[in-house]
Amino acid sequence: MQRRSFLAAATASLAAPHVARAQGARVLRFVPDADLAILDPTWVTAYQTRDHGFMVYDTLFGQDQAYTPQPQMLEGHSVENNGLLWRLVLRPGLAFHDGERVLAKDAAASIRRWSKRDVYGQALAAAIDEITTPDDRTILIRLKSPFPLLADALSKTSPMMCGVMPARIAEADPTKPITDPTGSGPFIYDATERVAGARVVYRKNEKYLPRQEAPQRTAGGKVVNFDRVEWTILQDPATSSAALQRGEIDWLYTPQADLLPLLQKSRGVATRVVVPTGTIATMRFNQTQAPFNNPAMRRAIFGAITQSDYMIAVNGDDRARWNDGVGYFCPNTPMASPAGMAALTGPRDLEKVKRDIAAAGYKGEKVLLMAPQDIASVKALAEVTADILKRIGLNLEVASMDWASSLSRRFKSGTPDEGGWSIFQTSWAGTDHINPAGHVFLRGNGKDAAPGWPSSPRIEQLRADWLQADGVAAQRKIAEQIQLQAFEDVPYIPLGQTITTTAYRADLSGMLDGLPLFWNIKRG
Repeated sequence: MQRRSFLAAATASLAAPHVARAQGARVLRFVPDADLAILDPTWVTAYQTRDHGFMVYDTLFGQDQAYTPQPQMLEGHSVENNGLLWRLVLRPGLAFHDGERVLAKDAAASIRRWSKRDVYGQALAAAIDEITTPDDRTILIRLKSPFPLLADALSKTSPMMCGVMPARIAEADPTKPITDPTGSGPFIYDATERVAGARVVYRKNEKYLPRQEAPQRTAGGKVVNFDRVEWTILQDPATSSAALQRGEIDWLYTPQADLLPLLQKSRGVATRVVVPTGTIATMRFNQTQAPFNNPAMRRAIFGAITQSDYMIAVNGDDRARWNDGVGYFCPNTPMASPAGMAALTGPRDLEKVKRDIAAAGYKGEKVLLMAPQDIASVKALAEVTADILKRIGLNLEVASMDWASSLSRRFKSGTPDEGGWSIFQTSWAGTDHINPAGHVFLRGNGKDAAPGWPSSPRIEQLRADWLQADGVAAQRKIAEQIQLQAFEDVPYIPLGQTITTTAYRADLSGMLDGLPLFWNIKRG
């Protein structure tokens, strides 16, 4: 099918009323950045899976506007025995989508599953002696040593989130993604209406019991005002922008930068910054294979990186939409530091980079760059990287694919000829880079790290020190050391910060800050 015909068909399908709409259902139509590839919120760091997770699952703690953990599924909690015992008590009346009661054993199994895979969870698991459930509503977490950030860990909004699922699901093999989306949250995933690459549908959970407090991010009362939420997958930015202007969709999560001025002038469309910490673009290396198993090779690439080139490619020239000079922690947050930043902000010299690559012993190994084409920002990042790698003389192969394929391929650690990869780009919410505890790409625990698998015993030790540090001043000093070590070991390269703007129909109100949250939103 020709591209023009495809776009016409896509637009026509948006205009055609769905049967549920014909019956008068209240429908919120949303366009995410990419399709939902994986349902398991403990399996992959894709934000679409995280967003799905917060719709389908509830959490023991939520985060308020100040990123402070608040009881969510809990009636209350206490910390006893000098910080070595946490007692969590579930609210009464909680139920899963299948009608079964939410029990303490379900929450305990969910914590165990999550803590095997999440970086913050792994730190917590190392401190846990045992988790027991003396009755149906009480979870006791006994610690080997105090872990004051326990509630913070359980409330995290970054991938991977600790959603509560039935024990029968949570106790399945953690090395395989779950496919049963039975949850405890305010929405029910409708598998019967799923169309891969086109549509994801959620129905309001009529039996969900919201808290009475006002909603703040993932905390408080999750009151759903729509019968259905439909994710419409539109890969062409112009098509999605036009659909928003015509009222065929309600919410376009991340408009393409060059289309944003038009949307801001469009009648019936509103735009705003979702969260000032934005998103941080990153370049990740496969450190199990040549040439990037050599830290000298990774360090050499720093000299070819100009963050503003990446940010302009993604966001345009308007400096209000992006920042460069970004290190290993989110700008304007307590752990951010100028330590070692000359590696990214000093003079750029590609001839020196070529000499550094030769000195590192590069032997012409193939460098495969994964380049997803269906997310405009990731496509732009890949195009800048491809240009840089060609200019510094690497043996480059650009593998164009869709985002879902890149998510699958990134788990393959082999050489490019074995189906593996060398480099990919992705972006993280700035809130995910605030501190070392939940910073997935800043782990250095080898085969247990996220794809890329960097090994840095020094970063790991510093991270453990940070978790035990007494007060923000001590944490800042350790964070500086972590950043300096990251410039040596290069678990990834920061590429700049985008200040995220979202666009939606102006008759919507109640949209919360942060990740895309579908409770509290009203029409009119």
